[in-house]
Amino acid sequence: MKLLANENFPMASCKYLKNKGFDIVAIGVDHPGITDRQVLSIAIKENRTILTFDRDYGELIFKYNLKPFKGIIYLRLVEFTPEEPGHIIEELFNLKEFLPDSKLTVVDRKGIRQRVY
Repeated sequence: MKLLANENFPMASCKYLKNKGFDIVAIGVDHPGITDRQVLSIAIKENRTILTFDRDYGELIFKYNLKPFKGIIYLRLVEFTPEEPGHIIEELFNLKEFLPDSKLTVVDRKGIRQRVY
């Protein structure tokens, strides 16, 4: 699985996922300070699923029609340990029924919701 961690995704979680065998690129390390549109462009070019805490991606998808094929996972967590988002992503991809392609996936403490785009 090829992932693209937005700048707000914790580095400890990036390292955790990398150690678990995920192919993950961290925007904060490789492309600090770029715009959300540039993040989407990289995701599309490199066929990666975006991991983010930024709600603006919903607007970019549904209002501006910028749609990465591999999907976006938006975590709506207020409090968490630095590695917890990594554990959540790992568990998500271990679910047989989870398919992120062409979907905005929202993960919060209540569950998982997906919206096809």
